[in-house]
Amino acid sequence: MSNTYGEWLKAQREIAGLTQQELADAAIMTRSHIAHIEAGRRIPSKEDARRLDRALDTRDVLSSFLPQEDVAVADRFAAALHLEQQATTIREFALSFVPGVLQTERYARAVLGSAFPPRSEEECDRTVVTRLERGRILANPVTPVVWALIDEAVLRRPIGSAEVMAEQITHLIRLAECKRVRVHVLPLSLGHHPLLQSMLTLMWFEDQPPVAYTEGLHIGRVHDAPALVEQLQGAYDLALSDALPLKESLALMKAAAKDHKHHG
Repeated sequence: MSNTYGEWLKAQREIAGLTQQELADAAIMTRSHIAHIEAGRRIPSKEDARRLDRALDTRDVLSSFLPQEDVAVADRFAAALHLEQQATTIREFALSFVPGVLQTERYARAVLGSAFPPRSEEECDRTVVTRLERGRILANPVTPVVWALIDEAVLRRPIGSAEVMAEQITHLIRLAECKRVRVHVLPLSLGHHPLLQSMLTLMWFEDQPPVAYTEGLHIGRVHDAPALVEQLQGAYDLALSDALPLKESLALMKAAAKDHKHHG
């Protein structure tokens, strides 16, 4: 991204006579996070920008002029996208679709093609490319550590076609078997569980507090209030405790892939 924003932040900090640590303390952030923003390596979240505005008494300037990167994502997901790229640990819960970072190209295209209002072919292509780019974080064999907790309905509901589903589930199996991603399935026989109302992403970082992201129909929100994030982590842990172990989850995914191939 352009470093104009970071340079302007640095200038305002120096005008205020603050060190990076003093600004971090006033804005309830970490010094390294401030340093990354000033160097142009990160874009602050909207909440971070509001805190910086308050700390520097710059009204809403930093909030209003957050830089936008040329990536095709829904507005509601833009902040979460930046956080996802910085996370050291990601824990996903999938209620309706395979998590975006784990999607194959054909599955992603099928999901995005069902949007309303309909996307143009060009817009759909750009969004698919962005979604596949997100998956590049898995090219690193170690970080981020990714866990995927998946409702069995995600595996059973045909998205695109039987062939697309078999390919997508096989991709999940491959990632789990090579130990790049930990996958656990919440079986339909479980009935109600603590995460049944929404998808959920939990993210941890090297130099800032953990955050959560929840999403529904045309609604998505990043949560950074410590008490709420802790509550969402607790719900995730409780659901995970009811999920199938890895070995049984793999067996169920293989059976689901076989069923889709059969129906195809």
